[in-house]
Amino acid sequence: AQAVPGVLLRADAGDGAVPSPLLRQDEQLELLERLDFVVRNVTELRKEVEELRNSLQDLAVEIVGEVRTHLEETQRVTRRRKFPFPRDRSDSTGSSSIYFTSSSGNPNTDDGESEGGYTTANAESDYDRESERESEDEMSCDTVRTMRRHSLDLVPEDESPLVLDSSLEDGLGQLLEQADRLHSGDEQDRREGFQLLLNNKLVYAGQREFLWRLARAHCDMWELTEDADERRSYATGGKEELELALQKWDQSAECHQWFAILCGQVSEQESIPKRIQAGYIFKEHIDKAIALKPQDPQLYYLLGRWCYQVAHLGWLEKRTVSALFETPPTATVQDALQNFLRVEELSPGFSKAGRVYIAKCYRDLGNASAAVLWMDLASELPGNTKEDAESEKELEEMRSVWEE
Repeated sequence: AQAVPGVLLRADAGDGAVPSPLLRQDEQLELLERLDFVVRNVTELRKEVEELRNSLQDLAVEIVGEVRTHLEETQRVTRRRKFPFPRDRSDSTGSSSIYFTSSSGNPNTDDGESEGGYTTANAESDYDRESERESEDEMSCDTVRTMRRHSLDLVPEDESPLVLDSSLEDGLGQLLEQADRLHSGDEQDRREGFQLLLNNKLVYAGQREFLWRLARAHCDMWELTEDADERRSYATGGKEELELALQKWDQSAECHQWFAILCGQVSEQESIPKRIQAGYIFKEHIDKAIALKPQDPQLYYLLGRWCYQVAHLGWLEKRTVSALFETPPTATVQDALQNFLRVEELSPGFSKAGRVYIAKCYRDLGNASAAVLWMDLASELPGNTKEDAESEKELEEMRSVWEE
Protein backbone atom coordinates (compact mmCIF):
# COMPACT_ATOMS: atom_id res chain seq x y z
CA ALA A 1 0.00 0.00 0.00
CA GLN A 2 2.89 2.40 0.72
CA ALA A 3 4.28 1.80 -2.77
CA VAL A 4 1.16 3.14 -4.47
CA PRO A 5 0.51 6.92 -4.64
CA GLY A 6 -2.51 8.11 -2.72
CA VAL A 7 -4.13 9.36 -5.90
CA LEU A 8 -4.48 5.77 -7.01
CA LEU A 9 -6.63 4.70 -4.02
CA ARG A 10 -10.35 4.43 -4.44
CA ALA A 11 -12.19 7.49 -3.15
CA ASP A 12 -14.77 5.44 -1.22
CA ALA A 13 -12.24 3.30 0.62
CA GLY A 14 -12.36 3.54 4.39
CA ASP A 15 -9.50 3.71 6.81
CA GLY A 16 -9.18 -0.05 6.96
CA ALA A 17 -9.66 -0.65 3.31
CA VAL A 18 -6.98 -2.27 1.24
CA PRO A 19 -5.70 0.09 -1.52
CA SER A 20 -6.62 -0.96 -4.99
CA PRO A 21 -4.43 0.55 -7.77
CA LEU A 22 -6.21 2.12 -10.72
CA LEU A 23 -3.26 1.20 -13.01
CA ARG A 24 -1.36 -1.99 -13.24
CA GLN A 25 2.26 -1.99 -12.26
CA ASP A 26 3.55 -2.24 -15.83
CA GLU A 27 1.32 0.68 -16.85
CA GLN A 28 2.61 2.76 -13.96
CA LEU A 29 6.20 2.09 -15.01
CA GLU A 30 5.44 3.07 -18.59
CA LEU A 31 3.82 6.30 -17.38
CA LEU A 32 6.79 7.13 -15.20
CA GLU A 33 9.17 6.51 -18.09
CA ARG A 34 7.19 8.84 -20.31
CA LEU A 35 7.14 11.55 -17.66
CA ASP A 36 10.87 11.16 -17.20
CA PHE A 37 11.36 11.45 -20.99
CA VAL A 38 9.34 14.66 -21.10
CA VAL A 39 11.25 16.15 -18.16
CA ARG A 40 14.60 15.32 -19.79
CA ASN A 41 13.54 16.89 -23.12
CA VAL A 42 12.29 20.04 -21.41
CA THR A 43 15.59 20.34 -19.55
CA GLU A 44 17.63 19.88 -22.71
CA LEU A 45 15.46 22.36 -24.58
CA ARG A 46 15.98 24.90 -21.83
CA LYS A 47 19.75 24.41 -22.08
CA GLU A 48 19.70 24.85 -25.87
CA VAL A 49 17.68 28.06 -25.59
CA GLU A 50 20.15 29.39 -23.02
CA GLU A 51 23.11 28.49 -25.27
CA LEU A 52 21.44 30.17 -28.24
CA ARG A 53 20.80 33.32 -26.22
CA ASN A 54 24.44 33.45 -25.12
CA SER A 55 25.63 32.88 -28.70
CA LEU A 56 23.49 35.75 -29.98
CA GLN A 57 24.80 38.04 -27.26
CA ASP A 58 28.40 37.11 -28.09
CA LEU A 59 27.73 37.67 -31.78
CA ALA A 60 26.20 41.08 -31.13
CA VAL A 61 29.20 42.09 -29.01
CA GLU A 62 31.58 40.90 -31.73
CA ILE A 63 29.75 42.84 -34.47
CA VAL A 64 29.70 46.04 -32.40
CA GLY A 65 33.40 45.66 -31.68
CA GLU A 66 34.30 45.15 -35.33
CA VAL A 67 32.23 48.15 -36.42
CA ARG A 68 33.78 50.35 -33.73
CA THR A 69 37.29 49.22 -34.68
CA HIS A 70 36.62 49.91 -38.37
CA LEU A 71 35.25 53.39 -37.66
CA GLU A 72 38.19 54.26 -35.40
CA GLU A 73 40.69 53.07 -38.02
CA THR A 74 38.89 55.01 -40.74
CA GLN A 75 38.98 58.17 -38.65
CA ARG A 76 42.70 57.74 -37.94
CA VAL A 77 43.53 57.21 -41.60
CA THR A 78 41.35 60.13 -42.66
CA ARG A 79 42.90 62.41 -40.07
CA ARG A 80 46.42 61.49 -41.14
CA ARG A 81 45.53 62.08 -44.78
CA LYS A 82 43.74 65.36 -44.21
CA PHE A 83 46.18 66.81 -41.65
CA PRO A 84 49.67 65.51 -42.42
CA PHE A 85 51.16 68.20 -40.15
CA PRO A 86 49.80 69.51 -36.85
CA ARG A 87 48.15 72.89 -37.25
CA ASP A 88 47.54 75.27 -34.38
CA ARG A 89 44.90 77.88 -33.95
CA SER A 90 45.85 81.53 -34.22
CA ASP A 91 44.54 84.28 -32.03
CA SER A 92 41.89 86.58 -33.44
CA THR A 93 44.32 89.47 -34.05
CA GLY A 94 47.21 87.55 -35.50
CA SER A 95 45.66 86.05 -38.64
CA SER A 96 42.43 85.97 -40.54
CA SER A 97 42.74 82.22 -41.21
CA ILE A 98 41.59 79.57 -38.77
CA TYR A 99 44.81 77.54 -38.71
CA PHE A 100 48.44 78.50 -39.01
CA THR A 101 51.85 77.03 -38.22
CA SER A 102 53.24 79.66 -35.87
CA SER A 103 51.82 82.66 -34.10
CA SER A 104 52.21 86.08 -35.68
CA GLY A 105 52.75 89.38 -33.97
CA ASN A 106 54.30 89.77 -30.54
CA PRO A 107 54.71 86.50 -28.64
CA ASN A 108 52.56 86.07 -25.55
CA THR A 109 54.05 85.09 -22.26
CA ASP A 110 51.25 82.93 -20.97
CA ASP A 111 51.51 79.28 -20.15
CA GLY A 112 49.42 78.37 -23.17
CA GLU A 113 52.43 78.91 -25.47
CA SER A 114 55.70 77.08 -25.84
CA GLU A 115 59.00 78.47 -27.06
CA GLY A 116 58.93 80.05 -30.49
CA GLY A 117 55.35 81.27 -30.15
CA TYR A 118 53.51 78.02 -30.93
CA THR A 119 50.05 77.71 -29.45
CA THR A 120 49.61 74.61 -27.29
CA ALA A 121 46.77 73.89 -24.88
CA ASN A 122 43.84 75.89 -26.22
CA ALA A 123 44.79 75.44 -29.86
CA GLU A 124 45.31 71.75 -29.34
CA SER A 125 41.80 71.27 -28.01
CA ASP A 126 40.44 73.38 -30.87
CA TYR A 127 42.42 71.27 -33.28
CA ASP A 128 41.02 68.07 -31.84
CA ARG A 129 37.46 69.30 -32.11
CA GLU A 130 37.95 70.70 -35.61
CA SER A 131 39.78 67.60 -36.85
CA GLU A 132 37.05 65.33 -35.48
CA ARG A 133 34.36 67.35 -37.23
CA GLU A 134 36.33 67.50 -40.47
CA SER A 135 37.09 63.77 -40.23
CA GLU A 136 33.37 63.14 -40.02
CA ASP A 137 32.83 65.47 -42.97
CA GLU A 138 35.49 63.60 -44.92
CA MET A 139 33.81 60.29 -44.13
CA SER A 140 30.51 61.75 -45.27
CA CYS A 141 32.11 62.87 -48.52
CA ASP A 142 33.57 59.39 -49.00
CA THR A 143 30.12 57.96 -48.43
CA VAL A 144 28.60 60.32 -51.01
CA ARG A 145 31.28 59.44 -53.52
CA THR A 146 30.75 55.75 -52.86
CA MET A 147 27.01 56.20 -53.32
CA ARG A 148 27.67 58.00 -56.58
CA ARG A 149 30.04 55.32 -57.77
CA HIS A 150 27.64 52.53 -56.91
CA SER A 151 24.41 54.33 -57.71
CA LEU A 152 23.66 51.90 -60.52
CA ASP A 153 23.86 49.01 -58.06
CA LEU A 154 20.40 50.01 -56.87
CA VAL A 155 19.28 47.61 -59.61
CA PRO A 156 20.52 44.02 -59.17
CA GLU A 157 22.43 42.72 -62.18
CA ASP A 158 20.14 39.75 -62.61
CA GLU A 159 16.99 41.86 -62.68
CA SER A 160 15.55 44.26 -65.21
CA PRO A 161 16.28 48.00 -64.84
CA LEU A 162 14.26 50.01 -62.36
CA VAL A 163 10.76 50.67 -63.63
CA LEU A 164 9.50 54.17 -62.86
CA ASP A 165 5.95 54.98 -62.02
CA SER A 166 4.02 57.17 -64.44
CA SER A 167 4.73 60.47 -62.67
CA LEU A 168 8.49 59.85 -62.46
CA GLU A 169 8.55 58.64 -66.06
CA ASP A 170 6.86 61.84 -67.23
CA GLY A 171 9.32 63.85 -65.17
CA LEU A 172 12.23 61.95 -66.71
CA GLY A 173 11.00 62.71 -70.22
CA GLN A 174 10.78 66.43 -69.48
CA LEU A 175 14.18 66.36 -67.77
CA LEU A 176 15.86 64.70 -70.75
CA GLU A 177 14.35 67.20 -73.17
CA GLN A 178 15.58 70.09 -71.05
CA ALA A 179 19.05 68.52 -70.74
CA ASP A 180 19.29 68.11 -74.54
CA ARG A 181 18.25 71.72 -75.06
CA LEU A 182 20.80 73.03 -72.57
CA HIS A 183 23.52 70.85 -74.08
CA SER A 184 22.93 72.54 -77.44
CA GLY A 185 23.11 76.02 -75.91
CA ASP A 186 25.92 78.34 -74.91
CA GLU A 187 28.42 77.95 -72.09
CA GLN A 188 26.01 79.05 -69.37
CA ASP A 189 23.33 76.67 -70.68
CA ARG A 190 25.67 73.71 -70.56
CA ARG A 191 26.73 74.55 -67.02
CA GLU A 192 23.07 74.70 -66.02
CA GLY A 193 22.45 71.39 -67.76
CA PHE A 194 25.24 69.72 -65.80
CA GLN A 195 23.86 71.03 -62.50
CA LEU A 196 20.33 70.03 -63.46
CA LEU A 197 21.36 66.43 -64.05
CA LEU A 198 23.37 66.28 -60.85
CA ASN A 199 20.38 67.53 -58.87
CA ASN A 200 18.23 64.69 -60.21
CA LYS A 201 20.77 61.90 -60.02
CA LEU A 202 19.43 60.23 -56.88
CA VAL A 203 16.06 59.82 -58.56
CA TYR A 204 17.11 58.71 -62.06
CA ALA A 205 20.58 57.18 -61.62
CA GLY A 206 19.23 53.77 -62.61
CA GLN A 207 17.96 54.98 -65.99
CA ARG A 208 20.13 54.52 -69.08
CA GLU A 209 18.93 57.61 -70.96
CA PHE A 210 19.63 59.77 -67.93
CA LEU A 211 23.03 58.30 -67.23
CA TRP A 212 24.66 58.77 -70.63
CA ARG A 213 23.42 62.36 -70.67
CA LEU A 214 25.05 62.90 -67.29
CA ALA A 215 28.29 61.55 -68.76
CA ARG A 216 27.85 63.89 -71.74
CA ALA A 217 27.45 66.79 -69.31
CA HIS A 218 30.78 65.81 -67.73
CA CYS A 219 32.28 66.13 -71.22
CA ASP A 220 30.73 69.60 -71.54
CA MET A 221 32.29 70.69 -68.26
CA TRP A 222 35.64 69.29 -69.38
CA GLU A 223 35.48 71.51 -72.46
CA LEU A 224 34.40 74.59 -70.49
CA THR A 225 37.12 74.27 -67.85
CA GLU A 226 40.69 75.46 -68.30
CA ASP A 227 42.22 74.07 -65.09
CA ALA A 228 43.94 70.73 -65.78
CA ASP A 229 42.99 69.14 -62.45
CA GLU A 230 39.35 70.13 -62.81
CA ARG A 231 39.22 68.82 -66.35
CA ARG A 232 40.61 65.48 -65.27
CA SER A 233 38.12 65.35 -62.39
CA TYR A 234 35.15 65.92 -64.72
CA ALA A 235 36.37 63.37 -67.25
CA THR A 236 37.12 60.76 -64.58
CA GLY A 237 33.72 61.25 -62.96
CA GLY A 238 31.88 60.77 -66.23
CA LYS A 239 33.97 57.74 -67.15
CA GLU A 240 33.22 56.06 -63.81
CA GLU A 241 29.49 56.56 -64.37
CA LEU A 242 29.65 54.82 -67.73
CA GLU A 243 31.90 52.00 -66.58
CA LEU A 244 29.01 50.88 -64.39
CA ALA A 245 26.43 51.66 -67.07
CA LEU A 246 28.14 49.48 -69.67
CA GLN A 247 27.90 46.50 -67.32
CA LYS A 248 24.11 46.74 -67.64
CA TRP A 249 23.63 48.36 -71.04
CA ASP A 250 26.32 47.04 -73.33
CA GLN A 251 23.92 47.47 -76.26
CA SER A 252 23.68 51.24 -75.82
CA ALA A 253 25.45 53.12 -78.63
CA GLU A 254 25.38 56.36 -76.61
CA CYS A 255 27.07 54.73 -73.61
CA HIS A 256 29.87 53.41 -75.83
CA GLN A 257 30.21 56.75 -77.63
CA TRP A 258 30.57 58.92 -74.55
CA PHE A 259 32.73 56.38 -72.77
CA ALA A 260 35.16 56.53 -75.71
CA ILE A 261 35.19 60.34 -75.62
CA LEU A 262 35.76 60.44 -71.86
CA CYS A 263 38.64 57.96 -72.14
CA GLY A 264 40.29 60.34 -74.58
CA GLN A 265 39.72 63.28 -72.27
CA VAL A 266 41.14 61.46 -69.25
CA SER A 267 44.31 60.58 -71.16
CA GLU A 268 44.95 64.11 -72.43
CA GLN A 269 47.61 64.86 -69.81
CA GLU A 270 48.96 61.30 -69.62
CA SER A 271 52.21 59.88 -70.97
CA ILE A 272 52.52 58.67 -74.55
CA PRO A 273 52.00 54.97 -73.67
CA LYS A 274 48.82 55.75 -71.73
CA ARG A 275 47.50 57.96 -74.52
CA ILE A 276 48.11 55.17 -77.01
CA GLN A 277 46.38 52.67 -74.73
CA ALA A 278 43.45 55.05 -74.44
CA GLY A 279 43.41 55.19 -78.24
CA TYR A 280 42.85 51.44 -78.40
CA ILE A 281 39.93 51.73 -75.98
CA PHE A 282 38.53 54.70 -77.90
CA LYS A 283 38.56 52.79 -81.18
CA GLU A 284 37.01 49.69 -79.62
CA HIS A 285 34.02 51.56 -78.20
CA ILE A 286 33.47 53.74 -81.27
CA ASP A 287 33.37 50.59 -83.41
CA LYS A 288 30.78 49.08 -81.06
CA ALA A 289 28.72 52.27 -81.17
CA ILE A 290 28.76 52.31 -84.99
CA ALA A 291 27.67 48.68 -85.08
CA LEU A 292 24.71 49.57 -82.84
CA LYS A 293 23.87 52.89 -84.53
CA PRO A 294 25.26 52.89 -88.08
CA GLN A 295 23.41 56.03 -89.22
CA ASP A 296 24.87 58.41 -86.63
CA PRO A 297 27.17 60.98 -88.33
CA GLN A 298 28.83 61.93 -85.03
CA LEU A 299 30.30 58.45 -84.68
CA TYR A 300 31.91 58.54 -88.14
CA TYR A 301 33.29 61.98 -87.38
CA LEU A 302 34.92 60.65 -84.20
CA LEU A 303 36.31 57.63 -86.05
CA GLY A 304 37.63 59.91 -88.81
CA ARG A 305 39.49 62.01 -86.27
CA TRP A 306 41.00 58.88 -84.73
CA CYS A 307 42.17 57.66 -88.13
CA TYR A 308 43.66 61.06 -88.97
CA GLN A 309 45.57 61.22 -85.69
CA VAL A 310 46.92 57.67 -86.06
CA ALA A 311 47.99 58.44 -89.62
CA HIS A 312 49.96 61.43 -88.33
CA LEU A 313 51.67 59.84 -85.31
CA GLY A 314 55.09 61.34 -84.71
CA TRP A 315 58.35 59.43 -84.81
CA LEU A 316 58.56 59.07 -81.01
CA GLU A 317 54.97 57.89 -80.78
CA LYS A 318 55.48 55.31 -83.53
CA ARG A 319 58.59 53.95 -81.78
CA THR A 320 56.68 53.77 -78.50
CA VAL A 321 53.81 51.91 -80.15
CA SER A 322 56.18 49.43 -81.78
CA ALA A 323 57.98 48.80 -78.49
CA LEU A 324 54.93 48.37 -76.27
CA PHE A 325 52.26 46.80 -78.47
CA GLU A 326 52.38 43.68 -80.60
CA THR A 327 49.70 45.01 -82.95
CA PRO A 328 50.05 48.79 -83.28
CA PRO A 329 46.98 50.74 -84.43
CA THR A 330 46.99 51.39 -88.14
CA ALA A 331 45.04 53.93 -90.15
CA THR A 332 45.69 56.08 -93.20
CA VAL A 333 44.63 59.53 -94.34
CA GLN A 334 42.43 57.78 -96.89
CA ASP A 335 40.64 55.96 -94.04
CA ALA A 336 40.05 59.24 -92.30
CA LEU A 337 38.75 60.86 -95.50
CA GLN A 338 36.25 58.06 -96.08
CA ASN A 339 34.81 58.51 -92.59
CA PHE A 340 34.53 62.30 -92.94
CA LEU A 341 32.83 61.92 -96.32
CA ARG A 342 30.44 59.44 -94.71
CA VAL A 343 29.51 62.17 -92.22
CA GLU A 344 28.60 64.51 -95.10
CA GLU A 345 26.63 61.74 -96.77
CA LEU A 346 24.54 61.15 -93.66
CA SER A 347 24.20 64.80 -92.65
CA PRO A 348 25.42 67.47 -95.12
CA GLY A 349 26.99 70.39 -93.28
CA PHE A 350 27.18 68.39 -90.07
CA SER A 351 30.02 70.53 -88.72
CA LYS A 352 32.52 73.13 -89.77
CA ALA A 353 35.33 71.10 -88.22
CA GLY A 354 34.39 68.05 -90.30
CA ARG A 355 34.69 69.94 -93.56
CA VAL A 356 38.03 71.39 -92.50
CA TYR A 357 39.25 67.85 -91.86
CA ILE A 358 38.14 66.83 -95.36
CA ALA A 359 40.14 69.73 -96.80
CA LYS A 360 43.18 68.67 -94.76
CA CYS A 361 42.87 65.07 -95.97
CA TYR A 362 42.75 66.15 -99.62
CA ARG A 363 45.70 68.46 -99.02
CA ASP A 364 47.72 65.59 -97.51
CA LEU A 365 46.78 63.36 -100.43
CA GLY A 366 47.94 66.00 -102.93
CA ASN A 367 44.53 66.88 -104.36
CA ALA A 368 44.75 70.68 -104.26
CA SER A 369 41.52 71.45 -106.12
CA ALA A 370 39.42 69.24 -103.82
CA ALA A 371 41.12 70.76 -100.80
CA VAL A 372 40.25 74.32 -101.92
CA LEU A 373 36.66 73.26 -102.64
CA TRP A 374 36.16 71.88 -99.13
CA MET A 375 37.86 74.90 -97.59
CA ASP A 376 35.25 77.07 -99.30
CA LEU A 377 32.46 74.76 -98.14
CA ALA A 378 33.77 74.92 -94.60
CA SER A 379 33.77 78.72 -94.69
CA GLU A 380 30.05 78.68 -95.42
CA LEU A 381 29.20 77.05 -92.11
CA PRO A 382 28.96 78.98 -88.81
CA GLY A 383 31.21 78.07 -85.92
CA ASN A 384 28.93 76.74 -83.20
CA THR A 385 31.41 74.97 -80.95
CA LYS A 386 34.86 75.50 -79.50
CA GLU A 387 36.14 72.88 -81.92
CA ASP A 388 34.64 74.85 -84.83
CA ALA A 389 36.46 77.96 -83.61
CA GLU A 390 39.75 76.06 -83.59
CA SER A 391 38.99 74.75 -87.07
CA GLU A 392 38.45 78.31 -88.28
CA LYS A 393 42.00 79.14 -87.19
CA GLU A 394 43.31 76.09 -89.07
CA LEU A 395 41.33 77.18 -92.11
CA GLU A 396 42.95 80.61 -92.04
CA GLU A 397 46.40 79.08 -91.73
CA MET A 398 45.73 76.77 -94.68
CA ARG A 399 44.56 79.71 -96.82
CA SER A 400 47.62 81.78 -95.91
CA VAL A 401 49.95 78.90 -96.86
CA TRP A 402 48.03 78.34 -100.10
CA GLU A 403 48.28 81.99 -101.07
CA GLU A 404 52.02 81.95 -100.54
